[in-house]
Amino acid sequence: MKIQVSIAINNSKENVWKVITDIEGSVNNIKGIEKIEILEKNENEFIGLKWRETRTMFGQTATEVMWITEAVDNEYYRTRAESHGAIYKTELRLTKNGESTDLIMSFDAELITFKAKLMSIMGFLFIGATRKALKEDLEDIKIAVEGK
Repeated sequence: MKIQVSIAINNSKENVWKVITDIEGSVNNIKGIEKIEILEKNENEFIGLKWRETRTMFGQTATEVMWITEAVDNEYYRTRAESHGAIYKTELRLTKNGESTDLIMSFDAELITFKAKLMSIMGFLFIGATRKALKEDLEDIKIAVEGK
């Protein structure tokens, strides 16, 4: 399952980057996130940051361990999580668009186990809901960056 959503934010790439890389602060910026617990942190590098994130999705509370796998300052970063027989990858990418910045979020779920593949039959019902949840995250980030 691959999903991509985007939003235009009326601010610089640098200011958007500050908000999206403040993983600890995301609990204050994204309504769906209930708790962030940092598990591993390298003081000099964003790559390798690992955290436990608790959020509500589809009316259920879920906790996932996520980490930064790749990043280029003010351009993009990628995260990874592994659970329930699947590998989840997310990318947040910034592109300049005139006076604003486009924030593009890509989400990919790679199903590994037979059980996960079997459950994916129902997963197609959740694609629209997942897209909606990702768009809500982007809207929350836009509000945090623009200060509205």
